[in-house]
Amino acid sequence: MRIEAATQDDFAFGLNPCAPDVTSVKVIEHLNLRVEFADGLVGTVRFEPSHLSGVFEALRDPDFFSQVTVSHGTVAWPGELDMAPDAMYDAIQQHQEWVLQ
Repeated sequence: MRIEAATQDDFAFGLNPCAPDVTSVKVIEHLNLRVEFADGLVGTVRFEPSHLSGVFEALRDPDFFSQVTVSHGTVAWPGELDMAPDAMYDAIQQHQEWVLQ
């Protein structure tokens, strides 16, 4: 279980610093994931190609992208590439989808 301290900035920017852990992740197709959180919320995460730079460059490779797992309540890939669930949870809660562009 993750333990994180919420900061005033988290609340000021509308982020949920206590988002439930991700419990399940599945590749729908390349650059699209289905995620489920501990509280039962389910939605999709979609990567736009324009977001795939820097540390996310590796996700351009469909074989690497398909290696996604849940690690310590986060969506993760090999090599310590992961995504904190807070912004993901908030977007999915509001729109059923989080689009990274």
